[in-house]
Amino acid sequence: MSDETQNNDATTEESPEKKSRRKIILFAVLALLVIGAGLFYWHSTFTEDTDDAQVDGDLYQVSSRVTGQVIKVYVEDNQSVRAGDLLAEIDPKDYQVALEQALASLASAQAEAIQANVNVPITSISASTSVSTTGSDVQAAQAAIAQAQKQAQAAEARVTQAKANALKSQLDVDRYTPLVEKDVISKQQFDGAVAQAAANKAAVLEAEATVIAQQSGVSQAMQKLAQARSQANESVKNGPAQVRAQQAKANSALADVKQAQAKVDQAQLNLSYTKITAPATGVVNKKNVQVGANLSIGQDLLTIIPLTNLWVTANFKETQLEKMQPGLKVTIKVDALGGRKFHGVVKQIGGATGSRLSLFPPENATGNYVKVVQRIPVRIDFTNLQDENKDFALRPGFSVTPAVAVK
Repeated sequence: MSDETQNNDATTEESPEKKSRRKIILFAVLALLVIGAGLFYWHSTFTEDTDDAQVDGDLYQVSSRVTGQVIKVYVEDNQSVRAGDLLAEIDPKDYQVALEQALASLASAQAEAIQANVNVPITSISASTSVSTTGSDVQAAQAAIAQAQKQAQAAEARVTQAKANALKSQLDVDRYTPLVEKDVISKQQFDGAVAQAAANKAAVLEAEATVIAQQSGVSQAMQKLAQARSQANESVKNGPAQVRAQQAKANSALADVKQAQAKVDQAQLNLSYTKITAPATGVVNKKNVQVGANLSIGQDLLTIIPLTNLWVTANFKETQLEKMQPGLKVTIKVDALGGRKFHGVVKQIGGATGSRLSLFPPENATGNYVKVVQRIPVRIDFTNLQDENKDFALRPGFSVTPAVAVK
């Protein structure tokens, strides 16, 4: 009995120590939990995250730029393509013929332009030659007038001389008449004087006729001078006008060449549009074109989902934007890839809330108002997508969780 009593006493003595240890351990655990919670809260202030985010990208609607019948289709739905890959082909025959016609018109316009440009210096030389020729004609007419005037003056001098001779011969006849009646002189000498007087009178008439003819020659020379001057003035006036007219024809021909060249360029473009290529790297979706289909301009053929030009649109609460600004680094977790991480940077913060940009924005001035925390779209660009997405695993529409480092 004494042993049992001793054991009970020992147990009674150990109980307070155990209780003390338990209290210490409990307080230590509680302290660690409080410190851990504090550290977790403090660390959470370093970032702002949201699960209201998804991958975005431009969807490329591929359409036809020319009309025609489809002769080949090279892709199927969900097929990966790269920028520049051939998607479909339209029958090019009509556009090849149009290009050949445009090339023929261009060749004709170029030939006409060459001819018009060659005629410009020819017309200029002809105009200069015409002016020079008419100038020579004027000089010749002036020389002819001077010559005719000299000849007229000489003829007038001969008339004066002939009149003097005629007067002398008449005086001789008058003086010989009484002498021949008195037989002072012979009848033969008197007859010779009479004949000489008649000859001198005839010479006067002839000299006067010559003066009239020479004066007529002067008048004709003056008429020729007037005509030559008129032609010279006309040449001087019309020569530059003819050159300008020919230059205008040359310029018009060059304009026709440019117009024909533009038609050739358009025909070449139309021919190139018969081969429809991928505008970007991505995945084909919503293909609705088949061989034999007749396409019209602007008809949608398929959609290309991009795999390279991607970004994230994250809708943060307005209370999370206090310290958020463009340029902050972002860690992005992709749900569909098991939380795979990508890196990005805040590109821009939206100009309005999603509700304000909706089809029917709220009217807070009517009815009972309940304050609701709004969300602002924030664009986040990937910083190293080419290396982090080598397998092209990202797809537009994937849900992601971005964490923006605001400290």
